[in-house]
Amino acid sequence: MNIKVLGGGCCKCENLLEAVKEAVAEKGIAAEIEYITDMAKIMEYGIMSTPALMVDNKVVSMGRALKTKDVLTYLL
Repeated sequence: MNIKVLGGGCCKCENLLEAVKEAVAEKGIAAEIEYITDMAKIMEYGIMSTPALMVDNKVVSMGRALKTKDVLTYLL
């Protein structure tokens, strides 16, 4: 599984990254987690609002700093 957290490095983006790490650890999933802060790269994915979460190259959330329990719903 490939998970990308996209954002500018703000507090909300960092919180989403931590929630993703906690969710992956809780589920025991083998996942590659990427944290992308390059705005040009973020725009290439069509992200218009950060933080954003992508799972296996599909955008599942934009503009929301999800909690761990919310992230878990996307990792099933």
